Amino acid sequence: MPRDLPEIDPTVPSIARVYDAFLGGKDHYEVDRQVYQEILKIAPDAPKIGRECRAWLIRVVRFMAASAGVDQFLDVGSGLPTAENTHQAVQRINPEAVVVYVDNDPIVAAHGRALLEENDRTHFVVGDLRFPNELLDDPVVSRYIDWTRPVGLIQSNTVHHVADEYKPNEVMSAYVDALPSGSYVAISHLHNPGDGSSAAVLAEESEVRYMAMMGTCHFRTREQIQSYFAGLEMVEPGLSYLWEWWPDGPRMKSPTDGDYLLLGGVGRKP
Repeated sequence: MPRDLPEIDPTVPSIARVYDAFLGGKDHYEVDRQVYQEILKIAPDAPKIGRECRAWLIRVVRFMAASAGVDQFLDVGSGLPTAENTHQAVQRINPEAVVVYVDNDPIVAAHGRALLEENDRTHFVVGDLRFPNELLDDPVVSRYIDWTRPVGLIQSNTVHHVADEYKPNEVMSAYVDALPSGSYVAISHLHNPGDGSSAAVLAEESEVRYMAMMGTCHFRTREQIQSYFAGLEMVEPGLSYLWEWWPDGPRMKSPTDGDYLLLGGVGRKP
């Protein structure tokens, strides 16, 4: 059975609302802004990195919809709507494309229901990404996703919120196993280079601070992140820094330490 939607608690920070603050949105509370300000003390370029995450996501779904011809998408842990969203990017390419968003944040759910009014090919499900079998059995997912045809599965900045006790490898394996042949999986994840560099030190300090404030945020190694693509054929350039994954144009500024703390990639299920 689908899990009950948690109530909004304005005294507890929310991952989705903090990310909304990163992107310059308005759907967050003072407690979320406090977390945001603390993050800025560690990583002053965090807002820029947040925008790069969104830009990577849009490039990924454009690739899936245009080059790969995918016309149905499951965006897990989708977060709050912003200036450009998955359904807008893919439906600009294919107006008939179906997008099902999933999140367990109550404010995201409220916005998700509003998205239903935008068109009849965009849907929202309340679900917890840590429990893939429950999520995939949701009646809305079952109704609008055709599991006999390729699906685009989006896990943008989500798996690093899955603690080791929930076995993220098994979580991702369950999603991949459920996908039909020809499907694509996109994952972006916080990265610790683990090489003693200033970026690695920033990753370690950030994880400690994030965990203290949010209770969830795991910076993992390249090898650990790559393992979430088990059974998939990687799309070039493979698991890379977000700014290296098919950028829209030349990079005009040198990357900062924060730019090395996120990896992203897309894999195709044979």
